[in-house]
Amino acid sequence: MKYFIAVVALAALVAAKPQAPQEPIAILRQAADVGPEQYQYSYETANGISAEEFGSLKAAQNEEGAAIAAQGQYTYTDDQGNKFQVQYVADENGFQPQGAHLPVAPPVPEAIARALEYIAAHPQPEKH
Repeated sequence: MKYFIAVVALAALVAAKPQAPQEPIAILRQAADVGPEQYQYSYETANGISAEEFGSLKAAQNEEGAAIAAQGQYTYTDDQGNKFQVQYVADENGFQPQGAHLPVAPPVPEAIARALEYIAAHPQPEKH
């Protein structure tokens, strides 16, 4: 047990080791316009990161009232020089990204799709 505690303590010390200082990254372009009903922003950095987003207040489909719906995109380059771009929508249905590098779910098998349609068309009576 003492050995385990010593190993955990050593791992904590290694993890807490100060990191080498990072050089600041220059911001090449930045813009923002924020209002009570909508907003938009964009920026671009010297290391190849860029982003832009537009959001607006819209009536929600639930009883909570209004919600922000946003859409935008961001681009970045990984350590190997590969450039990635993600487009997205974020609303009451959650964050919905799209990009060529993102995995795509396989289609729902036909038998399961038919079963789901049947269940939706024939709801079970509520039990009290």
